[in-house]
Amino acid sequence: MSHILDVPGLRLGHASDAARRTGVTTAVFDQPATAAVAVHGGAPGTRETDALDPARLGPGVDAIVLTGGSAFGLAAADGAMLALAEMGRGFAVREHRVPIVPAAVIFDLSGERPDYRTLGEASVAAAFAAPDRTLGTIGAGINAMTAGLKGGFGAASARVGGGTVAACVVANAVGSAVAADGPWFRAAPFEVDGEFGGLGAPREADFATVTTKLGAAMRTNTTIALVATDLALTRGEAHRLAVAAHDGIALAVWPAHTIMDGDTVFAASTGRAPAPASLAETVALHAAATRCLARAIAIAVHAASPRPGDRFPTWRERFG
Repeated sequence: MSHILDVPGLRLGHASDAARRTGVTTAVFDQPATAAVAVHGGAPGTRETDALDPARLGPGVDAIVLTGGSAFGLAAADGAMLALAEMGRGFAVREHRVPIVPAAVIFDLSGERPDYRTLGEASVAAAFAAPDRTLGTIGAGINAMTAGLKGGFGAASARVGGGTVAACVVANAVGSAVAADGPWFRAAPFEVDGEFGGLGAPREADFATVTTKLGAAMRTNTTIALVATDLALTRGEAHRLAVAAHDGIALAVWPAHTIMDGDTVFAASTGRAPAPASLAETVALHAAATRCLARAIAIAVHAASPRPGDRFPTWRERFG
């Protein structure tokens, strides 16, 4: 199955705290990556996002952290920074190394809080271990919930032009990833090789009825994601990629980008392949990133596994 690990120059590590039902997922770049961000939700929790503005001065990023824990979870970026600094990563300031590690959080608090700094360090260590392509209930997605169904961590990739584009996501939305009357995913038109069940979407599927988790899980929301490519991009071009990729959330979840979500998409380029050669290739890249993010959300929900204390069933528990 395709994965964000298909992008050359990128590693991914998860740290999961099963007892406290939360975790951290960190993408680490072999060399500082060109990165940007787009925040379209009404209730975001982020760190270092202003530094990614194309109008601001800043070096490439060493890692991007997706984490649970609401604002407490932002401490995971401290742990990731410390672990990377110990490896000699980061830009040099006299005798110091300062890794650049933007982060975004979901709200998944449901019990005792862990030490997110320790989880951040562990996620970086995991990124340098054997590649882990596990999907569903892992890392920052361990306690993610969508409307009526458990969410989770998902990833998908595609070839585009002379390179690769991919997405990874923590699906924890206010809205629903499936029809109101059955198991059919909103992202069904973009599915590849039956990766989330191969069900398609029949004419009778009800995608018009609004289904949310407001009330049942009023404040446990937000979809956070990273889209990455090896195609060389400027920071401004990476920003447009992040903006375009937000459509992937809207194509896979409805309603999306609500006042109760903190929907945040990072975009990063490892620069190992030539830049898009034309406007047509740039549009194709944006379309592929959007499709990958939509697929990744459906994959996250489809792959989720049950844990004690879940507020909602998994897709497999509900639909078989």
